[in-house]
Amino acid sequence: MSADAVHSWKVTLPCTRAEAEAIDKGEVALDAVLMTTEEVEDDAERWRLDAYLEEEPDAGMIAALRALVPSAAGVEPVVQPLVDADWVAMSQAGLEPIREGRFVVHTSAHPADAPAGGRAFLIDAGQAFGTGHHATTSGCLAMLDGLAGTRFDRIIDLGTGTGLLAFAAQHLWPTATITATDIDPVAIQVTRENMAANAVTDVRLIVADGTRDPAISAGAPYDLVIANILAGPLVAMAPEVAAIAATGATVVLAGLLTRQAEEVAAAYAAQGCAVSARDVRGDWTILRLAAGAATPNGQVPAGDREAWATDS
Repeated sequence: MSADAVHSWKVTLPCTRAEAEAIDKGEVALDAVLMTTEEVEDDAERWRLDAYLEEEPDAGMIAALRALVPSAAGVEPVVQPLVDADWVAMSQAGLEPIREGRFVVHTSAHPADAPAGGRAFLIDAGQAFGTGHHATTSGCLAMLDGLAGTRFDRIIDLGTGTGLLAFAAQHLWPTATITATDIDPVAIQVTRENMAANAVTDVRLIVADGTRDPAISAGAPYDLVIANILAGPLVAMAPEVAAIAATGATVVLAGLLTRQAEEVAAAYAAQGCAVSARDVRGDWTILRLAAGAATPNGQVPAGDREAWATDS
């Protein structure tokens, strides 16, 4: 094989489901496209990490990849040169279209059509989280789809990643003012590119840490707040989110493990928000809350206790 024929490289290591989820959800600062795959269905220990690179991996890159999967300590990575191949397309080869309600999310490698009255989004895997293939993102799509009959005028997507949830919101509420934010400038650039690829317009993009940006405050109060982040930041941001939410606003929270759901719910109950619905998808839970539906001490009003108990 001639060196000139090698266009890119692939590094493969075994991993666990917990490690795969952390990789999929985390902010990994590596010059590589990372893909995780379930090798044996419902086996939390049999997952695989594939890293696609444009340059031959050096010792530093191998060490960085190993650090992502501690369970693979002692296992030699499989390093493969890729010849005359589209490495991005290969990295997405296993990403079949995702269908949630009226939405279809697909990659370039697997085009798909939307159902009647629905919308298909092209979201390729890359440097930002949110292709629709993770349970948190697909669960948020389903939650938004279920809200289609409700009117919203001001919508904000905190931690937008690829922009997918903001795009879905625009499809459902085309007359609403929609803002998408992310702490990572790369994610905002990815969202901008995805807007162009999907002919999405009129979504305002802001690089911001949480809600701490004058442009976010100026657009408040929001009657729909979407935050697909992680449990820790969601808890820390509870006062911020409550501050920008209109009275009676709908708040959709995701990125939290099912075992973390009560901690997150309690943090928002203390800010006057009560759970009105939840979607449990294995280890992950998506919460829908109503702002102003709980008392300041975190207690759910008597009229809402039956719904709380049903959802719990």
